[in-house]
Amino acid sequence: MPDNLVTGMSFAAAAGSALVGGVFFGFSSFIMAGLGRIPAEQGVAAMNSINVTVINLGFMTALFGTGLLCLIVGALSLGSLGTLDGKLILAAALLYVLGCDGVTMALNVPLNNALAAVTPGTPDAAALWTRYLGEWTMWNSVRTAASFGSAILFVAAGVLRIAA
Repeated sequence: MPDNLVTGMSFAAAAGSALVGGVFFGFSSFIMAGLGRIPAEQGVAAMNSINVTVINLGFMTALFGTGLLCLIVGALSLGSLGTLDGKLILAAALLYVLGCDGVTMALNVPLNNALAAVTPGTPDAAALWTRYLGEWTMWNSVRTAASFGSAILFVAAGVLRIAA
């Protein structure tokens, strides 16, 4: 595989990682805090609405398309693990796939499903909402850091490849 293709794919993966990280950053830094300031019934309803509308072609392509690109460019980097840029590409790919897509599927989605299953306005919903705000935001912050960390590593690898 030509080096310029891997370099281009690394920069594309960096852009996707940064884009997704930006969405997650918004949620961790102010959206969830804003939802936490309104009554639990309204917060549950708003978050459930967000969780339905987020499943759209644009965001799913950014989130999971970036993951697929990471898997491809990470696999291509296996042949160059003797170089720093090869190691950075693999680390970036693994960080995104595990820290972003993996955390999404293993932790954030089950929390979303639990929230969707409660009846707004009930004591169970209010209790879940309180727990949800803390846990979901914590795991979302992990996804934010993983996405941005991945972007930084991909850019560093691309810069090394260009400089070589």
